[in-house]
Amino acid sequence: MSRRIAVVGGGAAGMAAAVHAARAGAKVEIYERNDRVGRKILSTGNGRCNFSNEKMDSGCYHGSGLKLIEQIYQNYGVTETKAFFEGLGMRIKDRGGYLYPASGQASTVLDVLRYELEQLSVTIHTQRKVIAVVPLRNGKDAGTDDGATSPKGRIRIETADHTKRDYDAVILACGGKAAPNSGSDGNGYILAEKLGHRIVPVVPALTALHCKETFFRRVSGVRCDADLTLYIDGRETVSDRGELQWTEYGISGIPVFQLSRDAAYALRKKRSVSVRIDLMPDLPKDAGNGEADAFWNPRWERQSGQTMEQFVTGLVNKKLGLLLLKLAGIGESEKVCDVTDSRRKELTNLFRSLIVSVKGTNSFEQAQVSAGGVDCREVTPQLESSLAPGVYFAGEILDVDGICGGYNLQWAWSSGFTAGRAAAKQAVERP
Repeated sequence: MSRRIAVVGGGAAGMAAAVHAARAGAKVEIYERNDRVGRKILSTGNGRCNFSNEKMDSGCYHGSGLKLIEQIYQNYGVTETKAFFEGLGMRIKDRGGYLYPASGQASTVLDVLRYELEQLSVTIHTQRKVIAVVPLRNGKDAGTDDGATSPKGRIRIETADHTKRDYDAVILACGGKAAPNSGSDGNGYILAEKLGHRIVPVVPALTALHCKETFFRRVSGVRCDADLTLYIDGRETVSDRGELQWTEYGISGIPVFQLSRDAAYALRKKRSVSVRIDLMPDLPKDAGNGEADAFWNPRWERQSGQTMEQFVTGLVNKKLGLLLLKLAGIGESEKVCDVTDSRRKELTNLFRSLIVSVKGTNSFEQAQVSAGGVDCREVTPQLESSLAPGVYFAGEILDVDGICGGYNLQWAWSSGFTAGRAAAKQAVERP
């Protein structure tokens, strides 16, 4: 007789867990607090859903679960994920290692998952928020709403409408705190804490940074190639290069997202956070060496009779060039030949090393993922709770977060597979 498994959360990890548990012979029910499953999937990859990446290793992740990732990806990694989705009928487009549905639509990923859940007769309870997960360890307990009594070893869930049902295993795949409108409002952490789990402090990740300077409105909307380096208490920590997006409040774009996790944790500890921006990353790094001088000196000489506005034209976006003139104390109409050596040096340094002070990150509402979560040292390699046997975890609820590029969705697929298969197997083996 098939045993019953409840999956709490109908996002990417929850649907993957449900599919693999059902394929392993379990009777599966999903509890989703929204009016439909998979809402967050639709917004990933700007609506195109970068669902994985050919370059996949633990170095692309942060958190307490790095050892878990290495073990789990050996059994279910990118190759298995591609085969899974191709088996569901989805063609895959490889764009430089970044994997997308060939349709270019995130809805394709959601649709094929929904169709498979339907094919496997997985029951989906929408608009049902789970408020309690309770292991039953004292023999027979009170009856549930379906009239059954519960032997020792089962797990009871209770929903906000006070419905109680018992299962052989429960998989918590409630997400983190990012994009709470999609359903990830941190409720999973509350459920895990009640089971005794430690929650690593949760902060927004893969998000924009707010800065203290007042000049950002002058360049809001500008996009440019840049090399960014994060400094915490004056010490260089992490760097990334890509398209920097200037906003009214600070900086955004993928390279900023890659720095935001470390920035968020440092800000949480009241540490000093700044970002050095190199607006000419193709030039040699040291602005004082011979190669750099070979670029700047001829320009100063060739354009000596022009205005400084003309001098900066063509170096970077014009709005940025004019901003740097202002920061260097140089007038736009000032002649190049009248600019002193010290101010010339100040200007060229700003092109290579513009420092902005970070005062905050975007909120969870604007973050792609959250960092932190259930401490992975308290779960087994099968993602079962070591404190509450029969309870499993999958996805963002765990203290695992990846960089941009499909890494967080790959974790959802791999952890969903692991938890789903393990929960089904464990349920069958129980007396």
